Amino acid sequence: MRHTVLFYNPISTSKGKQRLPLSLLAVSAVIANDYDVEFIDGNLVDDPAARIIERAKATKAKLLAVTVMPGPQLRQAVPVCQQVKAALPDLTILWGGYFPTQHDNVILKSDFVDYVIQGQGEAPFRQFVDRLHSGGSLTDIPSVGYKQDGQPCVNERGPYVPMDNLPWFPYDRLDVSRYVGRSYLGTRVLNHNTSFGCPFACNFCAVVALANRRWLPESAERVAGIVQHLHKNWQIDGLEFHDMDFFVKENRTAEFAERISGLGINWWGLGRVDTLMSYSDDTWDKMKRSGAKMIFMGAESGDDETLKRMNKGGKSSTEMTLALVERMKHYGIVPELSFVLGNPPDPREDIESTIKFIRKIKQINPATELVLYIYTPVPQEGSILLDEATKLGFRFPNTLEEWASPEWAKFSMRRDPSTPWFKDTTRRRVRNFESVINAYYPTVTDIRLQGQWRTALQTLSGWRYKLEYYDWPYELKALQRLIHYRRPETTGF
Repeated sequence: MRHTVLFYNPISTSKGKQRLPLSLLAVSAVIANDYDVEFIDGNLVDDPAARIIERAKATKAKLLAVTVMPGPQLRQAVPVCQQVKAALPDLTILWGGYFPTQHDNVILKSDFVDYVIQGQGEAPFRQFVDRLHSGGSLTDIPSVGYKQDGQPCVNERGPYVPMDNLPWFPYDRLDVSRYVGRSYLGTRVLNHNTSFGCPFACNFCAVVALANRRWLPESAERVAGIVQHLHKNWQIDGLEFHDMDFFVKENRTAEFAERISGLGINWWGLGRVDTLMSYSDDTWDKMKRSGAKMIFMGAESGDDETLKRMNKGGKSSTEMTLALVERMKHYGIVPELSFVLGNPPDPREDIESTIKFIRKIKQINPATELVLYIYTPVPQEGSILLDEATKLGFRFPNTLEEWASPEWAKFSMRRDPSTPWFKDTTRRRVRNFESVINAYYPTVTDIRLQGQWRTALQTLSGWRYKLEYYDWPYELKALQRLIHYRRPETTGF
């Protein structure tokens, strides 16, 4: 008799924009040959708690595995897992992902999550599932956190597993067609993750705790094989690579680009300014020919001293960012830049310097997309920014219920963190500027935004942008609501 393992993906986006639950596909792949796996996706199911309870009873499942990120996922995962545990106290609930890696103590103090797995989860997850069903201790498995005498305990991490040694995702165990979407990339878009981790240590980034500066990539040959599989079986013409850094190795990128050229697939990925600026013209040509359409990068700040304080590492600088957006204009690949504004100790000064820098970027390459975050601390040892935030009165919640509150959900989205040093007038400064610049430079990625609407936005916002007057842009916000076009502030790939 084959046992069933249930996988729950809490809601992470709005209806119609759901993407394949990559983290759950990754860990389910290591058990799919020996166990029945079922997915319950909060992006597709209106009442995931009821569905989990119903399927657990029907299949006699012993385990519910949950992936959890701060924000919408955490906000749904908490009440859902509370309901499931109340109805099925013998069902083991295991959390993995960013949030359990950073906040294991808070999770393990709760009465409805039994275990966590930290870091790269595939190998420890396989051991955990086998032990749960065959018998034996669950408390000596690497990377696993548990409760001992009422106190949280977490084992040392296990060895990392090369990505090419792991099985392909079990695409046959879920309805992939429900995740095919439309975007700037194409009419049939899916997503994939080709690597684990990131070799850098930016002190505002949650990936550092997850991967400890390791970067484990799939080979270019394997990535191309998966892309061809998705193209053949679901006729994709667009693909999003959700790696934390797709572009670490230039030779891998170049080989991958050569292997998929001619498929007619537009693609998007995340990288670093300094890494991509170091690429040769030949590699950029290959990327362009292969369908590279847009690249997301963390420009982060308009001030070089702030970049140093962020521990960006490498050779990142404001001048390099300006050079890269100009280079990408030549190749017709859209830069999508994120910025972290409002860094302590002087959030207002930090915001003003970055606003001026963004205006320079737009002057060089108007097609550049902008994603504006407000500085939000993450638990990271040795972080200068976190130390300063703590001195200013910041603290993380002590319970999962507090984490799941609307206030902390906003904090996790880095839109309105309500940190003690960040005044509401300063927050409004960021959002008002965002409204003006998104109107004066309407996104090139919304296929619906054409002709008169684009002209109306630029005309109405023109005087504000030229005079650098961003206060009270009510007329722009009203028009943006009327048009309802895609803006980087509300969505992303």
